[in-house]
Amino acid sequence: MDLSGTTALVTGANRGIGRALTEALAARPLRLVLAGVRDPGSFEPIPNVRPIRMDLSSRESIDECVAAIDEPVDLLINNAGQMTGGLLEEQDMDAVYAMFQVNLVGVAHLTSRLLPGMLERGRGTIVNNASISGYAYFPAASTYAASKAGVVALTESLRRELDGTGVRALHVVTPGVNTDMLDATEEVYGRYMDTSGWDKVEPDEWADKVLAAVEAGKSIVGPGGKLAYAKLASRGPAFLVDALSGRMFSRQPRR
Repeated sequence: MDLSGTTALVTGANRGIGRALTEALAARPLRLVLAGVRDPGSFEPIPNVRPIRMDLSSRESIDECVAAIDEPVDLLINNAGQMTGGLLEEQDMDAVYAMFQVNLVGVAHLTSRLLPGMLERGRGTIVNNASISGYAYFPAASTYAASKAGVVALTESLRRELDGTGVRALHVVTPGVNTDMLDATEEVYGRYMDTSGWDKVEPDEWADKVLAAVEAGKSIVGPGGKLAYAKLASRGPAFLVDALSGRMFSRQPRR
């Protein structure tokens, strides 16, 4: 996709990967970058970036936020997400419901609202953050992995629906990116799993890789490193991931 003169919307743009993607887009020759955040007033300014309210927590809030967008969006990056983890019976179900809303239902809803304009113009790209958890289903990550597996299925089905329309869909298999969310993930999962060997990528490096894939018209961005083997193993015999999980996981808290 040629990004020259286009308008992009990045959700969860206030920090981490979303902030890095927004900064990387602002450095390219786009017409405008919309930074989707829950509180636009708290957004640290970036040249050529307009913060807009984007609250994915409910059907009503998504409709309100979309109705306020007065720009034709050519590139939608569904980056916003929440994390849940731990043994399933110990997880807070209010947090689990909220996570599914943001990670999966909100992605489908927001995309469905912006897609008609892309189809009418005959061009556009939708990028969905699927995570390595959308492929490798490790213990202590049951609900989060389920949400991200749903993102993979949603994006792949949509990609096939859009064939021949000029609109593309791709999903990114996000690895461990060095952000506050990764720190929180290690804190939650680290009670039951050995996270010391996790690969870590810097946010700006990952953002450049994602946008390069957008510009090249790719349909998937792989994680690279050791996680590439985990992704590959996830599509093979289950015993491969079972063996890896057995080495990393214990139902007795590690700390």
